[in-house]
Amino acid sequence: MKIQDVREIIRLIDNSSIDEFKFEQEGTKLSIKKNRTTPGLTTTAPPISVIQNEVPVKPEQKFEEVKEAPMSKQETPAVNQDNLHKITSPMVGTFYAAPSPDSDLYVKASDKVKEDTVVCIVEAMKLMNEIEAEINGTIVEVLVENGQLVEYGQPLFLVQPE
Repeated sequence: MKIQDVREIIRLIDNSSIDEFKFEQEGTKLSIKKNRTTPGLTTTAPPISVIQNEVPVKPEQKFEEVKEAPMSKQETPAVNQDNLHKITSPMVGTFYAAPSPDSDLYVKASDKVKEDTVVCIVEAMKLMNEIEAEINGTIVEVLVENGQLVEYGQPLFLVQPE
């Protein structure tokens, strides 16, 4: 099963009324649960929703501080922002920019990538999910920090397509 298949399954479930989905094929297991924040709803995931609501406060503040400086530098080519492709997170998890703490980063700004280039890892439920660029181009900006919690659909990278 390819990451594109998983992304499509996530999109379909997100747009449906299904709250939980489990799939198993040739030793690959996929389990997806929607995180509902409806008052009075009891699920097995309340601790996760509490973490997701509390933890992003600090990373978002860091993100804003880091992002303010590059935006002032990029005000001139802001017109080209429309032409940039966003690589987004296919799931909720923790963003890792390198395969291990002592390894080099997968990619950084100004690196050229191909469709199958691994750009990062998103850890979800102790599973390390490699995220591919899905487009040929050049990384313009890394939008998240290493170790930051990311949401489904959150932009991770901006890529200038070739």
